[in-house]
Amino acid sequence: MTLFKDLGLSESTLQALEIKGFVNPTPIQEQAIPLLLQGKADIVGQAQTGTGKTAAFGLPLIELLEEKTGYPQALILVPTRELAQQVSQEIISYKGDKKLFVATIYGGTSIVAQFKDLKKGCEIVVGTPGRIIDHIERGTLKLDRISHLILDEADEMLNMGFVEDIESIIAKMPADRRMLLFSATMPREILGIAKRHMGKYDEIQIEPQHSTAELVEQYYLDVAERDKKEALSRLIDIEPEFYGLIFCMTKIQTDEVAQWLIEHGYAAEAMHGDVAQSQREKTLSLFKKKVLNILVATDVAARGIDVKDLTHVINYSLPQDAETYVHRIGRTGRAGKTGIAISLVSPGETRKFTQVKRIVKKQIQKRKLPEVKEIVTTRVRQLLNSVNTVIETNGIDRYEEVAGQLLAVNEPELIIAALLKLNYEKEFDTNSYKHIKESSGSYERTDRSDRFGKSNSYSGGGNSDSAIRLFIAKGKMDNFNARALVEFIENETGVRQRMINNVKVMEKFSFFTVPYEQSEQIISHFKNKGKRSIVERAKD
Repeated sequence: MTLFKDLGLSESTLQALEIKGFVNPTPIQEQAIPLLLQGKADIVGQAQTGTGKTAAFGLPLIELLEEKTGYPQALILVPTRELAQQVSQEIISYKGDKKLFVATIYGGTSIVAQFKDLKKGCEIVVGTPGRIIDHIERGTLKLDRISHLILDEADEMLNMGFVEDIESIIAKMPADRRMLLFSATMPREILGIAKRHMGKYDEIQIEPQHSTAELVEQYYLDVAERDKKEALSRLIDIEPEFYGLIFCMTKIQTDEVAQWLIEHGYAAEAMHGDVAQSQREKTLSLFKKKVLNILVATDVAARGIDVKDLTHVINYSLPQDAETYVHRIGRTGRAGKTGIAISLVSPGETRKFTQVKRIVKKQIQKRKLPEVKEIVTTRVRQLLNSVNTVIETNGIDRYEEVAGQLLAVNEPELIIAALLKLNYEKEFDTNSYKHIKESSGSYERTDRSDRFGKSNSYSGGGNSDSAIRLFIAKGKMDNFNARALVEFIENETGVRQRMINNVKVMEKFSFFTVPYEQSEQIISHFKNKGKRSIVERAKD
């Protein structure tokens, strides 16, 4: 078995690892560390979150960088502030007595304090792309002597729309800098960055120890978009010990779903990029303690969150690609335990889900929603078990006097029925659940001949809210025709051109149609671009 001392690390670094109790490297560390220490080529590494990627690049950086220079030699770009903090703390814990200062740069906190850290001098900068650019533009961060650039969780930075920022940052660096790209998945856009900005590079690919198929029971439900919240409540109610992550596509949808759950009595919270740092930390702490049993999150916000014993992952909305689907469902079924992954597939997501099924080797079964009577029966059974447990543990002494007073004036059955009505009226009432019409699961264009023609429209199989008509304040006077407008939307938001249909370009504005999930993504993107969004739902 390989030891850290076999990888060419210095004695001081080995001592720091020994203090932390680390002896054997993980597969990504075993392959990456010697390549970084001995080679000169760039590196593209693929490995899932939690496999030790930070040490894989952090330990060699500690060995290779000059001490006490006072200027940045290495820049590590990450998608979220949580990951920036995590990476910084981990590198600091490895450097031992080496005189290497680490500055952590991310949004949502004082830029003045960060300026002071940079002014004091540092050798390693860990940060999110947006805040890094802020410092570059202010002249508080110079990258002219960077020797190593690391892109960590590159696929999530792509999903967050950071590609242009990354390209801009790279342009400020020396051409001979070394570049290391680490990612859990490798979509073609990531490989495009490698092709444009990396020289000859070595590839490392680490397969998961256990395949997702082995550890996660996967199934899906055909559900109309308008019924997804109701379907979600049934899935949670049928599982007495539900403890899970619910994935949404956008921040708006995440807030909407979490709020609906809270209003209906569930212990849930939202987690996404706009949630304040203090609130994120509080929410995660409550979730880990199981005070909250439901976390509704975007893919980006869930990165870096390591929570054990999750029973379920629910895809309220499908992700943009199959690789992200695999990464999502891998959050349950950890440490050899079996988990459950459920996808709610609206008619507008049928084609996307077909692609997912091609990638995932295990059969994804189709199931029907739990019947309301089945849920009520489950709740009654759970109550009976709880009552018997309380009686068996003799935890009822101080209630016997009140029980005696009640029994003195009423029959036992009537008393129990009254108590159940007081405490479980809604839970045991089948009418508290709305009727859900089974979705056909079909969603096709009525005319495939011309993507941009008037005849292109969506047919939602009776589900009128699957396709959304959007207005955009761009038109012919902005030099847009239908094709140029579709390309603009894809470049801005990441929504693929094939999802955009029925485009109508007017003089000063235009209309187009997209599935519900993509409409939320587009609206959310442009809402964050300025004071007044140029995109909104088209009025009737």
